[in-house]
Amino acid sequence: MNTRRLQFTYVFSLSLAAAICFSIVAGLVSTHEIARFDNIVISFIQGYESPALTKVMKLFTFIGSTSFVAILSVVVLIFLYKVLHHRLELLLFIIVIAGTAILNQALKFSFHRERPTLHRLIEETGYSFPSGHSMEAFAMYGVLAFLVWRHIPARAGRTIIIVISTLMILAIGISRIYLGVHYPSDIIGGYFVSGFWLALTIGTTKGTKNDFERKIRIHAYITGQ
Repeated sequence: MNTRRLQFTYVFSLSLAAAICFSIVAGLVSTHEIARFDNIVISFIQGYESPALTKVMKLFTFIGSTSFVAILSVVVLIFLYKVLHHRLELLLFIIVIAGTAILNQALKFSFHRERPTLHRLIEETGYSFPSGHSMEAFAMYGVLAFLVWRHIPARAGRTIIIVISTLMILAIGISRIYLGVHYPSDIIGGYFVSGFWLALTIGTTKGTKNDFERKIRIHAYITGQ
């Protein structure tokens, strides 16, 4: 098995694993068997409530909001198109972000899970599962990490990118639990379904790119260029 095929298999295996994990979480949510876990985690996180921490959590929630993600997306799209001229990466970014938003709404209206009501520090509307903030955070910072990682040869630089992206994703998810607008299972489910979509999109895009490059090489060989 060549390296490209091995990478392709690995990426789609991750996508399948994420889909299975989401299905398990969704099943536990539907049968309410995860309620005790949710309550324990909520009590633990909200036990650290303080005015200063609330401000920090509100900031992370804003960073994960649709409005902020939309602005950041425009900046990234302009950079990919105008500066780097990477049209395939531009397409990958659009599919990941747009697909995540569509998936989130479809799943929310499928499960109809109401939000927590016990101790809210902010008000939110709409259904709870899976969390839109956690899905958008995973998609945004996951695809950015992938795109930037590919252009950084140094291992230290790549490690820093992965650590920063992971911390942003976790902080945004935790902020939603802290502020009382999501159950922990909403966050976990959001991570899994977004991970599924991100891995699937990356795998498909890489396969398309490899096919395109192979055709160019064949054409160059035939024409003698």
